[in-house]
Amino acid sequence: MSNSSSLNKFLLLAFADTRELQLLHFSLFLGIYLAALLANSLIITAIACDHRLHTPMYFFLLNLSLLDLGSISTTVPKSMANSLSNSRAISYWGCAAQVFLFVFFLPTEYSVLTVMAYDRYVAICKPLHYGTIMSSRACVKMAAAAWASGLLYALLHTANTFSIPLCQGNVVEQFFCEIPQILKLSCSDTYLRELGVVVISACLGFGCFVFIVLSYVQIFTVVLRIPSEQGRHKAFSMCLPHLAVVSLFISTVMFAYLKPPSLSSAVLDLVVAVLYAVVPPTVNPLIYSMRNKELKDALKKLVQ
Repeated sequence: MSNSSSLNKFLLLAFADTRELQLLHFSLFLGIYLAALLANSLIITAIACDHRLHTPMYFFLLNLSLLDLGSISTTVPKSMANSLSNSRAISYWGCAAQVFLFVFFLPTEYSVLTVMAYDRYVAICKPLHYGTIMSSRACVKMAAAAWASGLLYALLHTANTFSIPLCQGNVVEQFFCEIPQILKLSCSDTYLRELGVVVISACLGFGCFVFIVLSYVQIFTVVLRIPSEQGRHKAFSMCLPHLAVVSLFISTVMFAYLKPPSLSSAVLDLVVAVLYAVVPPTVNPLIYSMRNKELKDALKKLVQ
């Protein structure tokens, strides 16, 4: 295989080699996938149908659930299908599509989480101006900017990755097509170009991270000055779910991409990928609905 044009398929990493374990993997992933589908769909429907939830906070939560649905649907169904059919293959274009979609959903979700931090900051630190700053027009613009930047980012990354000649075989050491694993198959120094894109994204990612941290420093400064304990409790319960989701997202992605190479092994890479690609989309709806009375009421009404 001299270059990527003669590649017509890639081989993904299988979770297991015996039939029993393959079926176990299929059942586990099916359970997780159905749970994620159900939980996120319920949140989307509840927010869309209940007019009391037509506020900026829930508008962004609806965006987050859509992105979670997208990201888990990009990786998990193909892996399940492969386990069921005892195959490891994914077509060249199927792989390119996975890279594109995954790199679209993940950064867009990070952007939406950043905007949500800003929303919490305005709600707590500038409550009198909340309606003006977070008008429905402003919210739509922010969400559109998050989705558009994700799209641009995905186009850039995918075009860059798949224009690199690949000659180190076609085995991707991961259960879905992931850029770092595809770059390992390259046979030239053109990966430096992709490295450039990675550095730019790391800087942007760090910028968002700093923005979120600074927002929360100001939020907590204001919250701790609230005289009534009930007021403090209410403010904290507004912020804690978002903070938990952000921490889960950032810690799993950072561990996946910034862990030292000496720690790398096929099994660990697999576990880490499941942690950052499969766990957050499944757990996020639970984190958001656990302590949220308005959302719980809307969900109850929906189920009844």
